[in-house]
Amino acid sequence: MTVRFGEFTLDPGARRLIRQDGEEIHLSPKAFDLLQLLIESRPRVLDKAALHARIWPHTFVVDANLTVLVAELRRALADNAREPRFIRTVHALGYAFCGNAVAAGDAPVGAAGGARCWLMWNERAIVLAEGESIVGRDPACAVWVDAPGVSRRHARIEVAHGGDTVRLEDLGSTNGTFVDGAPVRGVVEVADGNVLRVGGVDLIVRIWSRGKASETKRIARAPG
Repeated sequence: MTVRFGEFTLDPGARRLIRQDGEEIHLSPKAFDLLQLLIESRPRVLDKAALHARIWPHTFVVDANLTVLVAELRRALADNAREPRFIRTVHALGYAFCGNAVAAGDAPVGAAGGARCWLMWNERAIVLAEGESIVGRDPACAVWVDAPGVSRRHARIEVAHGGDTVRLEDLGSTNGTFVDGAPVRGVVEVADGNVLRVGGVDLIVRIWSRGKASETKRIARAPG
């Protein structure tokens, strides 16, 4: 099953890891297997013996092999061992996936077509996964906005109830966060079509809802 987490989509069937901008992230076969195992077992900790048995069946390997794979994943995901977003080290035991991950069904990877919530930045669609996403200039942020005036960790967006509720909070940014021109104080709820301003960047909120979908309108044709 395809899974979305942060700014990434993992497609086990096609063995692809895609970033939200459409770029495919290369992983070695064993590193891909490790990431898939950790996500499937989340949030349970997998001990090193279990990981060795699954990744290298019937083969003796030293712990350093597993350490190399974990380092490869962290580089690919821009993750940090000290402040992990995705892969948590449980010392003397093993590893666990600690990020928010949601099943994406058969939706195409690298596109907003199968998502309930996303942000539009110019022509770019940034999918918002269920749970918490940080907006900021730090490449490790789920919503990476690399632009002047945007703080490294600028704002927090939370998607809840399957996408029916989307909340926004400023994280003490230098230049503030605004919704349709109004400054954000505390936690505010945002709706489809709202314009979020972070630094000097405008992000348009798009929330798809079956209940709001309307019938296709018939276009009147001029008599010919």
